[in-house]
Amino acid sequence: MSKSKKSALEEKKGVSISEITSKSSIDAFKNKRKADIDTSNLIESLLNKDITALSRAITLIESKNPQHKEKATNILQACLPHANNSIRIGITGVPGVGKSTFIETFGKHLTAIGKRVAVLAIDPSSTITKGSILGDKTRMEELVKDENAFIRPSASGDSLGGVARKTRESIILCEAAGFDVIIIETVGVGQSETTVHSMVDFFLLLKLAGAGDELQGIKRGIIEMADAIAINKADGDNLKRAKLAKVEFNRALHLYPAKSSNWQPQVTLCSALKNEGIDAIWDIISEYIKTTTNNNYFNTNRNEQNKYWLIQTIEEQLKSNFFNTPKIKKALKNQLELLETNQTTPFAAAEYLLKLYS
Repeated sequence: MSKSKKSALEEKKGVSISEITSKSSIDAFKNKRKADIDTSNLIESLLNKDITALSRAITLIESKNPQHKEKATNILQACLPHANNSIRIGITGVPGVGKSTFIETFGKHLTAIGKRVAVLAIDPSSTITKGSILGDKTRMEELVKDENAFIRPSASGDSLGGVARKTRESIILCEAAGFDVIIIETVGVGQSETTVHSMVDFFLLLKLAGAGDELQGIKRGIIEMADAIAINKADGDNLKRAKLAKVEFNRALHLYPAKSSNWQPQVTLCSALKNEGIDAIWDIISEYIKTTTNNNYFNTNRNEQNKYWLIQTIEEQLKSNFFNTPKIKKALKNQLELLETNQTTPFAAAEYLLKLYS
C-alpha cells in the first residue's frame, strides 16, 4: 500500500506532553523567551538568509510592545541597504477566487526557475473577537516545504486596505534575507484593496468567470489599478465562460485612460489547480518590469511610494502618541462615560481631547 500523503498540519508524529516535558524544562523555555533579544546576531543571521531569524525579526517589528520599538528600528535600518532588490507583486481577488492555490502554484513555478520567493499572506481579522486563523501555510502544503520559499501569515488587525500594519517593513526584511520575489496576498474583500497597490511593483487581480455580474468589468477602483487580470479556474466546463470573460475584460480595460507607466494591462487565463497558464503570467510580469525599467517608471514609482509611506508613518506615530499619552487615556475614559449618558457628542468629545493634547 502506498504511503498516504501527509497534511501540512502533521509532518511528524507527535508525542504526548507528559513524555517530553517537565516543570524545569517549561521554566527554562519561558526564561529563554524572556531573554533580551540580541539584535546584532539577529541581523547577521537574517542577512545570511536564516529563515528563523527572518521570522523573529518580523515578529519583532509587528510587536506593539513599546520596548521592542527601538530594536525593530535598528533591524530595519541595518536591513535597508540590502533591500530594494526584489520584484514586489500584489495579488488580490474576492474570496473563493483561488488566491492560495494560485500563489502556491505560481510560487512553485518561480522556485523551479531559480527564484527565492517570500509570501506575505494577510489574514482577515474578526472585528468582534479580534482573532485570525492564520491558516495560509496549511493551504499551501507544497510551497511551505520548498527550501526556496518563505510564507508568513499575518493578521490584518484594524488596518484598512487589505494589508497588515507592518507589511511594508516586512517586505524590506524579506529582501534583506535574499528573496528576489515578494508576493503579498491581500485579505480579498474586493473593491477596497488599495493600500497594497502603494507597496508593490506589479498588481495582479484574480477574477472568476460566470460570477453573474458583468458590470464588474467596467467598474473603476480596483480593476483600474490592476496591471494584469488573470481569470482563474479556466478549465473544464468553465473554460468557455472564461474565454468570453477575457474578451469582456479586454474591452473594459481599453475604456480607461492610459497609465502613467505606459503599460497596457493584459488579461490572461489560468488554472492554478491544473498548473495551466502560470508561466504566461510570469512572462507578463517580466515584460512589465522590463518596460517600466526602460522608461524609468519603475524607480519613479518606488520613490513616490516611499514619500507616501513617509506620510503614513507620521500619521501612525501621531496616532500612537496621542492614545498613549496618560492624560489623554484618563480624559478619553471620562468622555466615553459622558457619551453613554448623552452629556456630550462624539464630535465635541473629539474636539475636547484634541485641544487637551495640543
